[in-house]
Amino acid sequence: MRSPYAGQPFTTSTDDIAAALQDVSVPTLLLSLVHITGDPRFIREFKPVGIFLNEVQGFMSEEEKQRARAAALPVITAYRDRGCPEPTPLSRSLIKEMMDWAACETVPDEYLPLLFEELDFDGADPRRPEALDPQTTAELPVVVIGCGESGILAGIRLRQANIPFTIVEKNGGPGGTWWENSYPGARVDVANHFYCYSFEPSNDWTHYFAEQPELQAYFSRVLDKHGLSEHVLWHTEVLAAEWDDDDGMWRLVLRSQNGRTTTVQARAVITAVGQLNRPNIPEFEGAGTFAGPSFHSAAWDHSVQLSGKHVALIGAGASGFQIAPAIADDVARLIIFQRTAQWMFPNAMYHERVGDGVRWAMNHLPFYGRWYRFLVMWPGADKGLDAARVDPDYPNQDYAVSELNAAARLMFTDWITNQVGDDRELLAKVLPDYPATGKRTLQDNGSWLRTLRRDNVELVRTPIQRITPRGVVTEDGVTYAADVIVYATGFRHTEVLWPMTITGRDGIDLRSMWGQRPYAYLGITVPGFPNFFMLYGPGAHLAHGGSLIFNSELQMRYINSCLARIAEQNLHSLEPTAEAASAWHLRTQQEITKMVWSHPAVKHSYFKNADGEIHTVSPWRLSEYWAAVREPKWSHFVARRKG
Repeated sequence: MRSPYAGQPFTTSTDDIAAALQDVSVPTLLLSLVHITGDPRFIREFKPVGIFLNEVQGFMSEEEKQRARAAALPVITAYRDRGCPEPTPLSRSLIKEMMDWAACETVPDEYLPLLFEELDFDGADPRRPEALDPQTTAELPVVVIGCGESGILAGIRLRQANIPFTIVEKNGGPGGTWWENSYPGARVDVANHFYCYSFEPSNDWTHYFAEQPELQAYFSRVLDKHGLSEHVLWHTEVLAAEWDDDDGMWRLVLRSQNGRTTTVQARAVITAVGQLNRPNIPEFEGAGTFAGPSFHSAAWDHSVQLSGKHVALIGAGASGFQIAPAIADDVARLIIFQRTAQWMFPNAMYHERVGDGVRWAMNHLPFYGRWYRFLVMWPGADKGLDAARVDPDYPNQDYAVSELNAAARLMFTDWITNQVGDDRELLAKVLPDYPATGKRTLQDNGSWLRTLRRDNVELVRTPIQRITPRGVVTEDGVTYAADVIVYATGFRHTEVLWPMTITGRDGIDLRSMWGQRPYAYLGITVPGFPNFFMLYGPGAHLAHGGSLIFNSELQMRYINSCLARIAEQNLHSLEPTAEAASAWHLRTQQEITKMVWSHPAVKHSYFKNADGEIHTVSPWRLSEYWAAVREPKWSHFVARRKG
C-alpha cells in the first residue's frame, strides 16, 4: 500500500509546476527530490546556511534557490510522466544524512528513535495501540473528561484499542481551547504543520499559524473521521469523581446543560481538560459596578459591537497580544493595561498565508509534508530549552542566565528597539527588565508595536486600583473612561483540574493533597488514585517549544499500555508507587531550579504558584520525555488483582 505521505499522483502542467516551485520551501523541495530519485546529490550540491525556528528557506541566497528550482523542474516533470510511482524507501543512513542537512547540524543519536517515529515515512502510525480482544475490554469502560485536542486523541486511541469509552465535554462542540477562545486575532503560536496529530496531518492549512476557526474545524473533521461523536456527551460537565475501592470503579457526577445531575461509572478515568482552560479574572474593587459590557477573552461576547467604542483591555500576555492589533482599527480608543512587559520573538510568518504552491507540494511531492514538519519541529523543539538553562558561572544574572540567553536577549532587544525608534517613553514600557525567555515568549511580526504607536492606543503600565461604573482607575489616581472591558487575564494554570473534586482511595481529595504543589508520576498518574490518568497533567506544560499535541500522543500511548495491562491481567487497579511519583517530582523540581523560569526577577508569571514555585512546567527535552514515557516500568506500579 502506498504511504499516505508519498504524495498523490498528478498531471499538473509544467508551467504550473514551475509556478508552484516559486512558492515552496526550497530545502524541503530538495529533500523530496532525494525520495523521488534516490539520489543524494540534491542535498550534497546544495546547502542551507542554517535554520532558525520559523525560517524555512535555510537562509539560502536567491541565486541558490533559483538554481535549486531549475534543477527540480525536470526531475518533477519526469516523475509526473512516469505516473508518479511510489518512491523506493531510503536507507536509515541516508535519512539521517538528510536530517543533518536539514537541521544544519548533526542531529544527536538520542533524537533518532523519536524522529523516525514522528516522521513515519511508511505511514504505519507507530503510536497506534494494539487492538485488544473486545471480550477482554468489555468490563473496562473509560470516561474521558474533555474533548479538546487530547480528549479527541484519547477517543481515537481507545477506539483503536477496542476499549469502550465515553467523552464528557462541557462545551457544545470539540476543540477545547479552540472552541472557547474565539476572540478577534486568536491563532496558534506553534507552526501548524507540526501543531496537528502526527497521523492526521493537514496539507490544506490556509495560514502557517492558523486562526481559531480553522483550528476548530480541523478538530471537528478529525472527530468526525474517527466516528467519535456518538461517544460524546456535549454540554455536560464533570463535577466530581470518586473511587470505590470495593468494586474498583470510579463514580462520576455529571451536570447537564439543564442543571440536572447524574452519576456514571467507569473502571478508569482520563482527564483531558488542559491547563489553560478555566479563566482567571482578578478581583478588582468595583468590578461589579461597571455599567458597560465586560467579559473574559475566553468567553468573548460577539454580540458586543466595539466599533467606535472606548475599550479597556486588561492584560497583554498571549491573548491580549493578539486581541489589540485585531481590534485597534475599529475602536475609537484602546487602553491596554499591562502588568509586565513581554519578550517577543520575531516571526515574519506569523500572519502569513500558505501559498497555493506550498499546498500543491504538500499534496503531491513525495514526503514534502513530512520533511516540512521536521523543518518546523526541529528548531522549535528543544532549542528554547538551551537558552532557558541557567549557567551558574555566568556573571550579571539579573541581565541574563547564560551566554546563549544573553544572545537571545540582545536579539529580542534589537527587534523591539528597531520598531520603537526614538519613542523613549514607549521603549521604557515595552522593554522587559528580566532575562529573556523567563516567561512565555510571544510570536511577533511587528503588529504589536505598530498597534501601540497608533494615535488611538495607549499602553498603561501603572497597576489598576479599582473599576468604576464608567472606567478604570489606576494607582496614580488617573481615570480611563471605558465603554467595554475585556479581561485578557489568562487562566488558573496552577490550579490543576480545578474546579472538579477528585477523591481517591481512603477519601483523599486530590487537590487538597496537592495544595499549591500539584505533581504526578511522568505527569500522568498519581499514587492513591487508581486507574486515574491525566493527559497534560502537572509537570507536562511546555514552556520552551514543541507541541502539546506531540506530548499528548506520547502520554496517550503510555496510558493505552496501562489500560491494556489492566484488561489483559484482569486487574482491579493500577497506580504508581509513592516512591516513583516522589522521585519523578523531585527530579523535575531540581531541573526547574536550573531554568530561567524560576529566576527571581520574573515576579509575575502564570507558571508560578502563590509561593513563587513552579510545578506545572516540563523542564525535559523532548527526547528525554519520549524515552521516559516510551513504555511503562511496571516495577514503578502497584497492581492489584480482582478478588
